[in-house]
Amino acid sequence: MASELQRRKIGVVFTGMDADGDGFLEESDFRALAARWSAVRVAGDPERLAAIMLGWWATLLAASDVNRDGKVTVDEVLTVVDRLPGMREAVTATADAMFEAVDENADDLVSPGEYGRMIEAWSGKAPGPEVFARLDTDGDGSLSRAEFADLWFEFWAGDDADAPGTQIFGPLAA
Repeated sequence: MASELQRRKIGVVFTGMDADGDGFLEESDFRALAARWSAVRVAGDPERLAAIMLGWWATLLAASDVNRDGKVTVDEVLTVVDRLPGMREAVTATADAMFEAVDENADDLVSPGEYGRMIEAWSGKAPGPEVFARLDTDGDGSLSRAEFADLWFEFWAGDDADAPGTQIFGPLAA
């Protein structure tokens, strides 16, 4: 059963993805997220971003749409989260796809600006520099693919409020 922290984390992501606010995730929500994200990006291929987001939607739908109605509720997402700690390879595979989406200039690093634009697309506001500094665990000013995968796994499968990955989608509301 998902902890309160996991519910809060998933709630942040779910709210960011639920473009029409109807309490369900559908393909149209992922298309809307890709469009919002493309609108704030300074580089990168919008079609590739849309393909990544729709791939994430297909994966989420297959894994969590328990009643097969073509919609995903937050509770359905949480049933998947309970299984993720033992699925590191599957979780980091989604991290790799998301890394490609965030890395606008394809330099194999995520800069503070690239990260900020991702969060702006999800939440409508860019995070402060202190959030990226917390994520940048080696302090080199960027996130490598490996760092991003570790943070992504911490977010989706972890249950530690103090872990840097807890904030990969921005700060959690108290």
